[in-house]
Amino acid sequence: MKYLKTIECRSILNKSGIPGIDYAINPYIGCTHKCQYCYAVFMKRFSGHTEPWGDFVDIKTNAPVVLERQLTRLKRRSHINFGTVCDAYQPIERKYKITRECLSKLIPYNHSVSILTKSPLVTRDIDLLRRIDDIEVGFTITTLDPKVRKVFEPGTSPPRQRFRAIKILSQYKIHTWVFVAPVLPYFTDSEYMITQIIKKARNAGARYIMFDTLNPYPKVWKNLKRLVKKHFPEAIEHFRSFQNDADHYCNRLRRKITDIGFQNMMSCKFAFGCG
Repeated sequence: MKYLKTIECRSILNKSGIPGIDYAINPYIGCTHKCQYCYAVFMKRFSGHTEPWGDFVDIKTNAPVVLERQLTRLKRRSHINFGTVCDAYQPIERKYKITRECLSKLIPYNHSVSILTKSPLVTRDIDLLRRIDDIEVGFTITTLDPKVRKVFEPGTSPPRQRFRAIKILSQYKIHTWVFVAPVLPYFTDSEYMITQIIKKARNAGARYIMFDTLNPYPKVWKNLKRLVKKHFPEAIEHFRSFQNDADHYCNRLRRKITDIGFQNMMSCKFAFGCG
């Protein structure tokens, strides 16, 4: 990591605007998974960094101490999520263990906890996860194709490692799920690819699978089209079709996923709406 620094935070338990999540814990600013579709790129303007998103990480070294203080002030049981604008288990966590230390602070409390990651590193902390009564771990799976992964999320672990992590956690009775986000037009919206992801999620022990479509933020959308044109020119018309009539695309996608999920006895949920 070229741009790495330690910082101190004033708050680590921050109110969330995401439905179903009361508070978010983000142990790091920035993320080296370098997902080219990442909506969290907006965080860069608050970081003071000029480097490209994905090339820097700030480590909140005092996060566990701050979290312990904030937890004593919570008046009601809350749902707390790790990783709304970073991956709490990105590679730097292996060394600094900020996420692990924050998890340990939650054990004495009765809060509901969720983690969303792309990393099998979360299995390192099974000893802590098992001590939290209400917890679930979600794994984002965007593609099964290694060529596509290297273009759109070059810093992530291979999907087979994520499915293996799901299986390990499930064997320890830790609830797991899969998040297909975003569904990439042409690459992951075919009946074949959706079926493969659903089957792998089911076989690994995931309780359900959730799908979301691309969020066409201008900066992200421009970057995605650039990459598609460069590496997969045959797919550009599919992206344009999605952009030109997203409601129609989403309706067709929802019906397709619902049918495939029913055929494969897998509970499918949707993070996207349709017009």
